[in-house]
Amino acid sequence: MTIRLLSAIALTATAAAVLTGCASTGSSGTDAVDGLVVGTTDVVTSLDPAGAWDRGSYTVQTQLYQHLLTYPAGKTTTSPEVAKSCDFTDGTHYVCEIRDGLTFSNGDDLTAKDVVFSFERQVSLGSTNGPGSLLANMASVSASGSTVTFTLKQADDQTFPYVLASMAGAIVDSKVFSATKVHANDGVVGSGPYALQDAADGGATIALTANTRYDGDAPATKSVTIKQYTKSADLKLAVQKGDADVAYRQLTPTEVTSLSSDDSLQTVHGDSGEVRFLAFNLQTMPGKDAAQKQAIRQAVAATIDREAIAKDVYQGTYTPAYSIVPNGFQGATEAFEDAYDGADAKSILRDAGVTTPVRLPIEYTTDHYGSGSDDEYALIQQQLEDTGLFTVDLQSASWDTYVGNVGKGEYPVFQLGFFQDYPDASSYLTPAYGATDVNLLANHFDDATVNGLVASQAVEPDAAERKHQIEQIQQDTAESVPLIPLLAGQENVIGQGSLTGLSKSVDASGEFRIWEIGRS
Repeated sequence: MTIRLLSAIALTATAAAVLTGCASTGSSGTDAVDGLVVGTTDVVTSLDPAGAWDRGSYTVQTQLYQHLLTYPAGKTTTSPEVAKSCDFTDGTHYVCEIRDGLTFSNGDDLTAKDVVFSFERQVSLGSTNGPGSLLANMASVSASGSTVTFTLKQADDQTFPYVLASMAGAIVDSKVFSATKVHANDGVVGSGPYALQDAADGGATIALTANTRYDGDAPATKSVTIKQYTKSADLKLAVQKGDADVAYRQLTPTEVTSLSSDDSLQTVHGDSGEVRFLAFNLQTMPGKDAAQKQAIRQAVAATIDREAIAKDVYQGTYTPAYSIVPNGFQGATEAFEDAYDGADAKSILRDAGVTTPVRLPIEYTTDHYGSGSDDEYALIQQQLEDTGLFTVDLQSASWDTYVGNVGKGEYPVFQLGFFQDYPDASSYLTPAYGATDVNLLANHFDDATVNGLVASQAVEPDAAERKHQIEQIQQDTAESVPLIPLLAGQENVIGQGSLTGLSKSVDASGEFRIWEIGRS
C-alpha cells in the first residue's frame, strides 16, 4: 500500500476555514467563459480509483466519482450519496439501499451491479497501486435488486462507513472499466459533478466539464482545468499574474504568507489531517536497556518546542500537535502536552541512570515533506543540544531511498507523517500503534495493552466506550513514547478575489470540492 507517510495524505468537529484578504473584486487571466484554472504541484498518477493512492490523483477523482457515502461540506460524518441509506443489519452485515434513477456521465445507468463491481474490482486491482487494502475487512459484497450487502470479516467495524466514503469507495461504470486491468486516464467515466473532457501530458493537464447528468446541485463553474506546476514558485507566480485562478498544494510557508498579504487574492486555511512526528526504533535507539530507552524518548518529548517550530519554520502554516490523533477527532486529546508540560528532561534521564550527553542519531527526508524539513530538523537539533543533554547526529536522505529504509527499520530515530485515509482516529492509531502486521513504522513497538485497545476501539459500537478507549491509547503512548507528535498541517487554498465558495472547498474530510468554486 502507499504509506500514509506524507503520503498521503482529518474529525468529528468541523474544521473552520479562515478567510483572509478577501477582495470584493479581482481578475483572472483566464478568458474562457465560465472557466476555472486550478494550479497544483501534485502529480496525477491515475484517474482510475483502483490505480492510485495519492493526493494528486484523489483531487481529480473527487470531482469525477460518487460514493455510497460522502461528507457534506464542513462535515466529517458520513451522509448518503449513491445510497439512500446504509446501516448494519447485524454485526457482520452492512447493507446499503441504492437510489433509483442515477446515471453515469455517459448515460449508462448506475445500479447495484456497478457498486458490487467497483468494490470487487478495487480489491482485486487496488491492493498493489491503489487503496484496495482499505477494504481488508470486506469478506464479500453482493447485490439483490437495489440492495447491496457487505459481509465483513470482523464484526461491528466502526470504520467501515468511512472506508465507503474513501478513495477505495468510488463507484465506476461496469460497462466501461475492465475487471482485470487499470483504465487509462482517457475515457474514465463517473457520476460525480464533473466529467472528464481531456487528460493531456500524462495527467499534467486535466480538463473537466460539468456533468449534465449529475443528480446533485450543478457545479458553480462549468469547466475546470487542473494544471500541474513543476515548482511551487511557478504556481505562486501563476496566481499572482492571474494565469491560475486557484493554487492548491503545495506552496511553501513563505509563499503562502506572501500571497496571503496580497489584497487582490483570498486565502482559505483548513485542517488537512496531516500529522508529522518523530518516531523511534525501540531496538536500535540509544539506551542500555528498555527503561533507559524510554527515559531518553521521554526527555526528547519534554524538550522539543513545537510552538517554535510552527512559528519560526512554518510561519503558522502548521500548528503544534500533541497527539497522533488530530484535534477534533472523536476521542482526541493533547496527551503529550498533559504529560510533559513542565517536565524536567534532566531529571528524567538522571533517574534512569542515563549518561549524558546522549548521542542521538536522527534521520529525515529532504524532499517529501517540503522545503521546510531542513530548517525544522536543524531547529530540533538546536533545541536538543542547547540542553547539554544530547548530541544530535543529523542525517538526511531523498524519499526514494528514505521510505525503503523506514520500511526495513534501519533508522534509530526518524521523521514521518500521516495523512488520513478517512476522518477517524483509527486512520492514525492503527498504522502508528497497531500490531506488527498493520503498524507501518517497523519500529518494534509491541505493547499488548495498546495493541488490544487499537483493535477493540475499531469495532466498539458504544460511542462513549470507544471514545474512552481512544483516549486511553493516547495516554498510554504518551508515557511509552514510541513516537512524538510534532505538527498538524493545514490545507492552504489561494484564489483570485473574484471567486466565490472558496471557503467551502476544503475541510477536515480531506476532499477538495472544486464544484463549490464560482465567480462573483
